Amino acid sequence: MMKDKKNNEDSSSTPSALQELKEIIQKQAKEIEHLKSSLEATNRSSKIIPPAPVTASSTSTTHGHGPPVADEDPNEYLLAPFYKLAFRRVGWLFVFLMSLSMTAVIMNGFEHTLSKQIELAYFVPLLAGHGGNTGGQTVGSVLSALSTNSITTKDAFRVIRKEAMSGFTVGIILGSIIALLAYHVGGISTHVSTVVFCTLPLLSTIAATLASSIPFLCKLIGLDPAIIAAPAMTTFVDVSGLLSYFLIANKIFALFGLEL
Repeated sequence: MMKDKKNNEDSSSTPSALQELKEIIQKQAKEIEHLKSSLEATNRSSKIIPPAPVTASSTSTTHGHGPPVADEDPNEYLLAPFYKLAFRRVGWLFVFLMSLSMTAVIMNGFEHTLSKQIELAYFVPLLAGHGGNTGGQTVGSVLSALSTNSITTKDAFRVIRKEAMSGFTVGIILGSIIALLAYHVGGISTHVSTVVFCTLPLLSTIAATLASSIPFLCKLIGLDPAIIAAPAMTTFVDVSGLLSYFLIANKIFALFGLEL
């Protein structure tokens, strides 16, 4: 009797044990399926390659209007020997130095005017320095904006127009101040002070216009504006500014009835 009872208990416990084992196997199967799906999702996300960041070196030299530039080592400037930098720059500097000889030609052409009105010579260094300063500020701003892709060659007209108007405004303000100081403090004659007042707005406009135009021009023809823009701007501004100064002087002196 006891033996039959024990057999009945064993037979009843066997299905429950099998049921528990089946439930455990099902749970493990579900966990395995969950791990498989997670692993597949991870593999799919790893296969998606993010787009490469756009850098100045990966874009073309002219923002779509010229040949692309090869990627350059950011440490190239520090690693480049001094003579390599010198040879890279000396050619253009020689060209612009020869162009600056035009200032001597202009001074020689207006020697008679200078001999009659020696006060004009006082302001030649001031005007040359102001043209370089105005152009330097402008060319630096434009080059910085181009290097960060804030502007492109498509924005050239808008940028040049804005810089030209800014230069003219600066010239009006500074021309008024310098002319008044020259007349009241420096004892400069009225006609020469008037010449300075009229020249500074024109010079500032020329400097700002050229300084904002040259970087875009360099980009369009595939040249490096960092090497060319500043010396080209200085050369053209010095020559055009000096010529404008003496031409305006002749007109102003004629209005004042002065013989030259």
